[in-house]
Amino acid sequence: MIDSEIINKLKNSKNLLAFSAGVDSTALFFILLQNSIDFDISIVNYGLRKEAKEEIEYAKSLAKKYNKQIYIENAPKFKNNFELNAREFRYNFFSKIIKEHSYKNLLTAHQLNDKLEWHLMRLSKGAGVTTLAGMDFIELRDSYNIIRPLLNSTKDELIEFLEKNNIKYFIDKSNFNSIYERNTFRPIVNKLLKTGKDGFIKSFKILNIDKDIIAKQYRVIKSEKELRVIKIDTIEVAPQAVSKYLKELGYLISYEEQTLLLKQNSIVAGRVWAIEIVDNTIFIAPYLQLTIPKKDRENFRVKKIPPKIRGYLYKEDISINL
Repeated sequence: MIDSEIINKLKNSKNLLAFSAGVDSTALFFILLQNSIDFDISIVNYGLRKEAKEEIEYAKSLAKKYNKQIYIENAPKFKNNFELNAREFRYNFFSKIIKEHSYKNLLTAHQLNDKLEWHLMRLSKGAGVTTLAGMDFIELRDSYNIIRPLLNSTKDELIEFLEKNNIKYFIDKSNFNSIYERNTFRPIVNKLLKTGKDGFIKSFKILNIDKDIIAKQYRVIKSEKELRVIKIDTIEVAPQAVSKYLKELGYLISYEEQTLLLKQNSIVAGRVWAIEIVDNTIFIAPYLQLTIPKKDRENFRVKKIPPKIRGYLYKEDISINL
């Protein structure tokens, strides 16, 4: 179920598995064992379901049985935007563990159903190639890689693997809750993949090739905290570049915001993210309205730093020399 190239990459690295005790991560746990890949596990307890304590205990039992280090974190109660806040909390936790213990790769159990669900969700909202291509097998971060070994495997295949090997796993009942958008697309995706799996895998390969071609037309020249400064070859690739790096920062820019950006070259997306285009340079940073001393304002003006970006640079004491 895992490509040989990825197996070789993982065998030569220190790996941390994002574990939940659900179908996907449990299957990946045992597939990694089968392939003699060394790894430890991390799990977040959101405390929303009665099964949460059982899942944590199951994770502990697997770690003990197979001699794995386990890292456990309890999440706070999120009052709104649960999926977004939970994802941010989860990845901050993973990043902290990776930094403290020198892991090279974060392994996640995203599979083909997840990839196609994302594709259809974004397709229904208006998205370009970079967004529609979805998750990559390997995603480079500042200090580690996110690796998704199961992206060519379907949910049904993973369930079949678990059942065949009599492996215990938990079902997350939130997967059936209609308040989550992804669950609207889930039954459709399940039907599509029963007959069209190979075709979808081929299509995603082509989309990724197109995405890589577009990506050669822009490059990050400054990345510090939540600031991104990106050089683009043509204005036409601006929406793709902005989509890619805002997604890394936890925000999905809408079709309307992308269209407005091309018209105005300056917007605040989601009332949070300042995006400005000056010549062939894109600036992305949190939008902060602060009182900036005259000397610093003049310095920003001389350096041609766009106005909406200045508050964040001043607050974080970030210098840009283009």
